Amino acid sequence: MEIRDITPDDLDDVLDLRRRAFGPMSPSGKEKWRKSVLPALAEGRYLGMFDGGRIAAAARLRRFTQWWHGRPQPMAAIAGVTVSPEDRGRGVGTGIMRAVLDRATKLGDAVSALYPATTAIYRNLGYEHAGAQHIIRLPAESLRGIRPSGQVKLRRMGPGDAAELITVLHRVHGAARASGPISYDEDTWNLWLANEDDFLYLADDGYAVYRWRGDDMEVENVVAASSDTLRALWGLVGSASSVAREVVAAVAPDDPVLWMLRERTKEQLTRVPWMFRVLDVAAAVERRGYPAHASCQAVVTVDDPVRGRGTWRLDISGGTGAATPASGTGVTLSVNGLSALYAGIPTSTLRLSGLMSGDDRYDEALDAAFAAKPYMLDYF
Repeated sequence: MEIRDITPDDLDDVLDLRRRAFGPMSPSGKEKWRKSVLPALAEGRYLGMFDGGRIAAAARLRRFTQWWHGRPQPMAAIAGVTVSPEDRGRGVGTGIMRAVLDRATKLGDAVSALYPATTAIYRNLGYEHAGAQHIIRLPAESLRGIRPSGQVKLRRMGPGDAAELITVLHRVHGAARASGPISYDEDTWNLWLANEDDFLYLADDGYAVYRWRGDDMEVENVVAASSDTLRALWGLVGSASSVAREVVAAVAPDDPVLWMLRERTKEQLTRVPWMFRVLDVAAAVERRGYPAHASCQAVVTVDDPVRGRGTWRLDISGGTGAATPASGTGVTLSVNGLSALYAGIPTSTLRLSGLMSGDDRYDEALDAAFAAKPYMLDYF
């Protein structure tokens, strides 16, 4: 089989492959999908595996920004991994994913994430469970008590506001020292901001994206850097409480809105897990943010089934980190274990699950340096 870049001439075949994997797509959905993938074709971020002239598998590398302890870096978001039904069980999925990992590294991405349909194939390639999208279901009336505490200027968003929205995201996630949340590129944001069914509001330090979903209000994003703006945006959502029965919202695990509610008893929470992988150890360590007080020097050997085995010296202090090639013995991690550590999974968990072994004298320092509560608001 041949692996090559998807071209515009292949899109009908890719759509048929997606139909067989995920079910039918509406005509408007197909048109929106075509618009969204065209930039990926131009950037070499959509790969296909072909058996002669027939497409057997495809995978897309979405170009995202992801924050780790408030510091942004480029991230390869793997999406639309599809294998033709007649080719399943033949190693085709593993083959296309290996090609995707190689392409992501060549494009300069040091980390990657995906929402798995199944764990095994991705874990075998070095991905590990790291964080989740947290979706909470609340009575709409519970938001009535959230009222603006000051004068916040809000305006409606639309196509053309993507650059300003991205600037706001950098400000909000940087100030919160957030780990895990993502941002689309400017072209994709402008496409999403053209959705006529969404209510889109922007402030100087926050924004909201929400919509009706049947009798409920669905909140995709509400983020803000100040209490006044957060109250103003959630107040918008809560203003529908006289009609809406419930609010279904993607939130951070410690989202401030949960501490603004007058009443909290039993809550219905859906946790949609995502997996994460370090692609380039040196670049990933350098690009990540760290707690300013944390200090760590450790020798770490990483076993990677795709990129091979390597030993690194980690030096982390003052909020920055570096990984340089080294020799000697210290901690041994599979790349799955390193990816989980990078996402804040404690060393005790990694050792008990078999993802980490060796010298334990670095464990407390590693936990302090990589401490995180990773989450995403967006599903891709």
